[in-house]
Amino acid sequence: MTYAIEAEGLVKTFGTTRALDGVDLRARQGTVLGLLGPNGAGKTTAVRVLATLLRADGGTARVGGYDVATQPGRVRRLIGLTGQYASVDEDLSGTQNLMLIGSLLDLRRRDARARAAELLDWFDLTAAADRPAKTYSGGMRRRLDLAAGLVGRPAIVFLDEPTTGLDPAKRDDMWGVVRRLVADGATVLLTTQYLEEADALADEITVIDHGRVIAHDTPVGLKRVVGGRTLEVQPADPGRLGEVAGILRGIAGSEPDPIRRGVLAVPVRDDDALPESVARLAAAGIAVVELSLHLPSLDEVFFSLTGRRATTDETEGSAA
Repeated sequence: MTYAIEAEGLVKTFGTTRALDGVDLRARQGTVLGLLGPNGAGKTTAVRVLATLLRADGGTARVGGYDVATQPGRVRRLIGLTGQYASVDEDLSGTQNLMLIGSLLDLRRRDARARAAELLDWFDLTAAADRPAKTYSGGMRRRLDLAAGLVGRPAIVFLDEPTTGLDPAKRDDMWGVVRRLVADGATVLLTTQYLEEADALADEITVIDHGRVIAHDTPVGLKRVVGGRTLEVQPADPGRLGEVAGILRGIAGSEPDPIRRGVLAVPVRDDDALPESVARLAAAGIAVVELSLHLPSLDEVFFSLTGRRATTDETEGSAA
């Protein structure tokens, strides 16, 4: 199998802090690899090593087939990078910022301008294209920074918490950008503090904690780490909730819990609980408005693996 990103045994220390302690990473071409972990787990450090901004103290890494330590110039021509914080030139306009990146990538002026216009449209910044970036809101600067990382149509894109600071609508727009990148053949390594973002975008997820990989699988595969499923039922007639509770008790062997008004939930062992519940409810003549069987959430997986809940205000320092 060909990997766009492949790292083995990465080690990086900052003083007495071992930010990476033998990290292995692999991302298949044309996919999204989500990199999750608590604050300070090593996510940003791993991205910086892979993007040739830091040199590892041990281990090897190849990006696009090139060694990040011995062939950094080759790697840089293949990648786009967006960090946690916007790094645009505040005195330049949106168009000028993107054209500057284009010139650094040896694009002809006409091509750089066309690419800038395309990206400004992608990120809903056309109306502000000629304004200095210092007049942009925080979210606008963030989107401009994301656009800058895509000027060169990179084959491999590193997105380090790309939607931090964006409102939910703009976050959804960014998800669309990521999907378009992958549809066009790019490979994306995504670190994120939003677990629903990883769930929605990642083909595979690597979880790291204290600089070590503690899990790697698809989102569905990781959810099976917690084990079990949850069966939820909402009868059409709230007056029959007691009968529903009895049916669920008989299927699961445990007492169902009310999770919201008129809805009962119970943990079950396998997928057979769904057709069994359908049959028993039908036999009892109980109509339902909701009946679902689902795996644990990625947040539950995260807590199971790390012992901590993911937060929405995590940031990482230089030794992250």
